[in-house]
Amino acid sequence: MKLLDHTYQTLYSELAQRSLDAQFSEEFSIDGRFISMESGGRRYWYFDLAKAEGGKQRTYVGPVNDPDITERVERFKDIKADTRARRKLVSTLIREAYLPRPELFVGDVIGALVRAGFFRLRGVMVGTVAFQCYSALLGVRLPNAVMQTADADFAQFHSISAAVGDTMPPVIAVLRQIDPTFRELPHHADNRYSTQFATRSGYKVEFLTPNTGSDDYSGRPAQMPALGGAAAQPLRFLDFLIHQPVRAVVLHGAGLPILVPAPERYAVHKLIVGSRRRIDDDGTAKSRKDRQQARILMQTLIELRQGETIADVYMEAWDRGPAWRDAIGESMRSLGDAGLASRLAESVERLGGKPAEYGLA
Repeated sequence: MKLLDHTYQTLYSELAQRSLDAQFSEEFSIDGRFISMESGGRRYWYFDLAKAEGGKQRTYVGPVNDPDITERVERFKDIKADTRARRKLVSTLIREAYLPRPELFVGDVIGALVRAGFFRLRGVMVGTVAFQCYSALLGVRLPNAVMQTADADFAQFHSISAAVGDTMPPVIAVLRQIDPTFRELPHHADNRYSTQFATRSGYKVEFLTPNTGSDDYSGRPAQMPALGGAAAQPLRFLDFLIHQPVRAVVLHGAGLPILVPAPERYAVHKLIVGSRRRIDDDGTAKSRKDRQQARILMQTLIELRQGETIADVYMEAWDRGPAWRDAIGESMRSLGDAGLASRLAESVERLGGKPAEYGLA
């Protein structure tokens, strides 16, 4: 494991803050005002802007208890866009720190969804593009071999989509700003809805949501009020992955502020899905990649003295039931990494658990 120089870690932190500042300055007019409202026992920020024809437009901003958002609400009038300086920071982190960046087209797609408000509406970037962000977040260089992808996956809790009282512009219109050949792919179970969008060249964007109910829902698209007409594919185990996401910046353009899964949750989730890939044209390859990413992140977190962090979510997942235990156990055995299992067992023990009860005898 090679640590990033502290200078580059500091530059990344500065870029993260300034990118989020700029997003606020671009999305919210100085003519409007922020208000807080209570819903479901929690308080949320909204932005009110008067319409030329009368009345007002109310936009969801985020939870009041999110310190990053609340700080920017409080000093909104002082926020200024600084695009040129941020582009320089991005360029430095790519050229000098050798941090990964997405392909140009992928970055443009993510940027379109940033501007459309997907991440403001608590959407989360999942999959390999999220994995690319962990180098900068953790301050290490991760292998490039497990960072290649041919699609982009975005996730949102249905409960959040239904509760925020706001929505993106039509997703198909947002994507066609990047490539006019984007088209909706009717869902196989109900062709009235689309969870996937594809270009003529075959690049796909897919929207996902956790399935915490019956398996009967796994094959049917879920209507998502906040996703601009897009539905989402319900998936098992996804609630574990996108619970309490963290902020990151995609190194594209002047920096794109997004939400990604916490790295420890990403690692354990990859253990689970790595053993559950259906056997298809590339199922074996995807399973191998899932497990490689899991091992890399687990090793990295342990070496960064965050063993208890990964052990805590490992135990949480293991305790969720037999299907979870079977999937995790199979992937851990397939890794064949006795050293990793031993160090994870030590972290479990430090948290008061018994390694043998978590498949780590």
